[in-house]
Amino acid sequence: MTERSPIQVGRLRESELQDAGRIVRLAFGTFLGMPNPLEFMGDRDFVSPRWRSSNTTVLAAREDGKLIGSNVVTQWGSFGFFGPLTVLPEYWNRSVAQKLLAATMKIFDRWDLRHTGLFTFANSAKHVGLYQKYGYWPGHLTAIMKRTPAPSSGNAASGARAPVLLSSLGHSHCEQAIAACARLANRMDGGLDLSDEIRAVLAHRTGEVVLIHGTRGANAFAVCMHGPGSEGGEKTCYVKFAAARNGERFDRLLDAIDELALARGAEIEAGVSTACEDAFHRMQGRGYRAVTYGVAMHRPHGMGFNQARNLVVGDWR
Repeated sequence: MTERSPIQVGRLRESELQDAGRIVRLAFGTFLGMPNPLEFMGDRDFVSPRWRSSNTTVLAAREDGKLIGSNVVTQWGSFGFFGPLTVLPEYWNRSVAQKLLAATMKIFDRWDLRHTGLFTFANSAKHVGLYQKYGYWPGHLTAIMKRTPAPSSGNAASGARAPVLLSSLGHSHCEQAIAACARLANRMDGGLDLSDEIRAVLAHRTGEVVLIHGTRGANAFAVCMHGPGSEGGEKTCYVKFAAARNGERFDRLLDAIDELALARGAEIEAGVSTACEDAFHRMQGRGYRAVTYGVAMHRPHGMGFNQARNLVVGDWR
């Protein structure tokens, strides 16, 4: 019997990005039983834009120099999450995911995070069981919701400030706005900070950040991915994260996301934890429909920013 070469884990190289994206599609498409697995997620890219962001590390698993799997590790201040973690189907059941996870845990430990998490298939005992071995515990379901936006009814509150696109601001005002977003995120959970995520979106033009301003700074903001080479692709306005101070601001933020998606000719997709009951029901009332559910897993066991009191949108795919 030919002895297998050891599997090595290191950083993903730029020259491997295309192959890593192919593995993501092939792995998920195969698991989901798609006739053509490589059609999974269409033109959306969950690897390349994250590889170029300063708040992420992308790990690669290789055998004899061949890329066989990868994992994206992301930091939002005191919170971190990982995924997509994918392995070539012919290497399933060879402990490749465990090797990637062991390296991931070392990164989280080095970042000294308060809370980490992941999103996985709620109906897969294999996936849930694997992550439990690394100290993760399943929490509430996360609904992946979609909406085809309609033109605004023009019912904005009297005297309310119009939403602002962060890309329209000069450098100084932009940095002030990013700091205001960080303060709002910190209010949702101590240390939560999407500043580097926001800067990456603007620097690489992979989306837009929508702001609802108030007299004391940001009342709400949404990080939306859209466009060629982005996590949303050309057909989807993917709301990766959003937060608001109260229900009125959250409703206005949803209106502003509608306007952005309409201007781009895109459908809206957003993940929201069912722990955030008010946010979930407000989105349902606006015509968002759940197309699938996953489960958020946490280390340590706890909810982080996904709490009933918070008006937050965010999934960790």
